[in-house]
Amino acid sequence: MLKGAGMKRICPKCSNTKIWSLKDGRFRCAKCRQTFSDSRKRIHIKTTILRNVIEEFVLEHSTNIILNRVAVSKYMLLKILTLLRVAMTHDLPAVFEGTVEVDETYLGGQWKNKRLAVKYSSQRAKRGRGTAKQPVFGILCRNGKVWADLIDSVDAKQLQSRIVKQVKKGSVICSDTWRGYTGIAAKGYVHRLVTHSKNSYVNNGNHINGLEGFWGYLKRKLAAKGGIRAERLHLYLAEYVWRYNHRHMNLKEQQSYLLKLLKKYIRSG
Repeated sequence: MLKGAGMKRICPKCSNTKIWSLKDGRFRCAKCRQTFSDSRKRIHIKTTILRNVIEEFVLEHSTNIILNRVAVSKYMLLKILTLLRVAMTHDLPAVFEGTVEVDETYLGGQWKNKRLAVKYSSQRAKRGRGTAKQPVFGILCRNGKVWADLIDSVDAKQLQSRIVKQVKKGSVICSDTWRGYTGIAAKGYVHRLVTHSKNSYVNNGNHINGLEGFWGYLKRKLAAKGGIRAERLHLYLAEYVWRYNHRHMNLKEQQSYLLKLLKKYIRSG
């Protein structure tokens, strides 16, 4: 039997793992400020069932399909799936070096698919920079690994701080001409520009086509989910970054890898 909850405390509202301890014995999420008691409640599940859930998850089956095929309660299934995605948020690629691509995109779904209540209560968001949708920043190394993060805005502070954190100095940075990247060369990088406004997408081997391919993959996968709550978007972003980075593993290798990741958050006994 597997017993226990996450080795780390997890916010029950947004699944964040950065938690503050309060003097009264309760805990507060550093992200959404939700206050709660110890959420590390003991859970009991057979190892075979856990393996079956991970197998179905790797195959990208829906929650309803998993419930029909695995003898597990809906509550327990959602708990396991959340822990899987939380584990994926911490399984990050190493610092990139060499030639990397950087770019930003926006997530929020198409207007035609919005609920009527949303359409009546808000104006239609414009496309591109300046939209009300959620901005996402990504970095792709030419070896095929990608890193992505939700950001508050696409200004230089938000973008360049993440580049400095994730990319080794001396690397070649390929980007478009957005002003948020201006000055990155002064921080120890070689900066190569791709001018999309002039219909230039490849310039002497400099391009961001690989990262734009990942954005397309990400948006197709999220669209297939039929809508995701904003407070859980970071978990699904981490899931598809992980799937993309481990796409060359076969299904059995992915299942074994995820089981090891999950055991960091579940006590076995």
